Order: sequence, then C-alpha cells, then structure tokens
Amino acid sequence: MIDQNSLTSYLHEKFGGSKIEWIGLSDLSGDLAHDDALKQFGYGKPLLLHFLVDNVPHKRVLHSVRRNGFGRERDEDGVAAMWLDWQTFGRLPQHVPALDFVAARADGQLMSLNSAESVHILTDYVPGKLYADDLIRLRDGGSLEAADFHRAIQLATYLALIHQTRHDDPLLWRRRLRDLIGHGEGVMGQTDNFKLEKTNLKRCDLFEMEQKINHWRWRLKPLAYRLCQVHGDFHPFNILFDGSDLHLLDRSRGEWGAAEDDVACLSINYLFMSLQRYGELTGEFAVLHKLFWKTYLRERHDSELLHVIQPWLAWRMLVLANPLWYPTLTDSVRDKLWNFGHNVLNVENYEWNNVNQYL
Repeated sequence: MIDQNSLTSYLHEKFGGSKIEWIGLSDLSGDLAHDDALKQFGYGKPLLLHFLVDNVPHKRVLHSVRRNGFGRERDEDGVAAMWLDWQTFGRLPQHVPALDFVAARADGQLMSLNSAESVHILTDYVPGKLYADDLIRLRDGGSLEAADFHRAIQLATYLALIHQTRHDDPLLWRRRLRDLIGHGEGVMGQTDNFKLEKTNLKRCDLFEMEQKINHWRWRLKPLAYRLCQVHGDFHPFNILFDGSDLHLLDRSRGEWGAAEDDVACLSINYLFMSLQRYGELTGEFAVLHKLFWKTYLRERHDSELLHVIQPWLAWRMLVLANPLWYPTLTDSVRDKLWNFGHNVLNVENYEWNNVNQYL
C-alpha cells in the first residue's frame, strides 16, 4: 500500500534537494484529506501531488489503473496500459508528458523504471526433451514405448489436478471467452493471418468459423463457475520431460481460464499427428488419445466438459490448419482438420471416443 512516507522517499530520489514538504494530496475531482486521497488513488483515480522541494513548489500527477471489465481484468493489463502511456504521451504534440515510469513494491515503496526501453523476464533452465519429439517419432513410423503410456497418463493426471482449483470471478471468465475470439493469438488473430492462398479454403470459410465460435461464446458466458486454474497453451512444444519429471513452458493468457482449453490443446495433437501418418485417428495415436481422455475423466469428474469443449477444439484447429505455422501439411490433412473444426461446433456433445466421424 502506497503511503505518504513512500511518496516522500520517492520524491527525494526523483528531485533531490534537502527537504520535501507537502502542501497537499488530492484526487483531481477536488481536495481531500491525505488518507482519503490515497484511498481514492487506489481506486484508479489520478492523485495530484502538491509539494515543495527546498521551498520551490511543484505539482505532479500520479496515475494508476483500476480493474474493470474492459480489458483491465488482470494485473498485467494495468502494466501494459501504463507502459503504453509511458511510451506515447510524450510523442504527441501538446500532450501532457509522462515524466517517469514508476513501480510500487510489495512494501509500498516506489521505484523508477524510467530508463527501461523494454521489459523482460529471467527464468530458470531445466533439462528435458519436448513431448512433441515423442509424437513426431510416432508420426514418422516409430512404435509405442513404455514411456509413451506413462506420459499420456501423467499429462492427463496433471491437468485434472490443476483444474481442481476453482476461482470465482465472472469478469475473468468473460475475459477468457472474449480472448478466445478477439485475442491476437485467438480466433480472429488466426483468421486474420490465415494463408488462404495455400489452401482450398475461401474468405467466407473463415468468416463462418468466426461466427460459429462466437455463437458458442454467448452460450458459455453464463458458466462462470467453470473458471479454474489453467496453463493456457498446453501443447506438446510447451511440455518437457526429463525422464519421468514433467516441466512446463510458456503459460499463456492468464492464470485462470477454462479446463477445456488445456484439454483441447493437448488432445487435438494426437489427432493432428495421426492424420499425418494415417489420415485418421488410429494406431498408436488412438491408443494415447484414449488413454489421455479416460485418465482425465476418471481423475476429474466433469460431466459438463463434453458440452463446452467444442469452440476450444475449433480454435486449436485454426492454428494447426494454418499454413503459416504448418506449411508442409498435405491438402488432405488440412481439409480434414477444417472439417473437424466445423463439425464439432455443430454438436451438443463431443464424442472423444469417435473422433473420426468429424473428419
């Protein structure tokens, strides 16, 4: 929590001088006592700082972002909004300039980030082999090994475990569904960047796909109780195995979402690889697909899952069928993926144990 002492320390560091004296703190709707002004600032109102530095008066405004349902549902949205302001305020003639980019620490102390040009994260390194390598080995003619069975079970069990953690926040549920459609990596991002000229598809096909998935979004909006802990991009290139040890990479689009997102993201890859080898879901991939689904449904009793997973499967299909990401697919595989995405959107109950009917 930012307090007046934190502000004083920050101003000392920012402006120098031997003495900081306060004239007043207020929100820009009118004068308030210091404590009330700081409380209002916490609600996202700009805070007017009026102070003296060695008896020289100064006025500055400290801005924050209040959580709302218009793209500000998550903490990272606020960071992105402040970063945009910092980058752009000073570039428009006659716009009030941004003077500093400020972060608040957990103890309420303020620190300047004004020399930052970009932001990065540092992660640990873990050894391992991508799960995609296992599936590619099978696609290219390999045989099932003991580890293949263990890993399918392990992945299903892991998802069932993390999906047990629920979260009551209708704002975030609506945001997750909106991101399914409108996020740059979501449906519209995929259709906007779909290489139609390398497929048998037409613009009207992409338009129809967007419409059908958005129809599902409206069906799912009332189901906010389904919000749970997710990975968000649980595909084989984000999964590492070091022997039996599981490690994950690149969690995406927030901490909370739909369990069906993770389940769709992984399970469709068994179909994807099998189509490339066999033209349908069969053989080794049918075995792993069945094992994954049976394990997940046994470990997490979710009777509604098969009635809500359809748009998530269709979105993942858009990624896999896009020549931008997978340029070497045959027309036959791409067409079957497209049929799969369209057909699952037309059914009320997804029959995971009869996937080939959707091809």
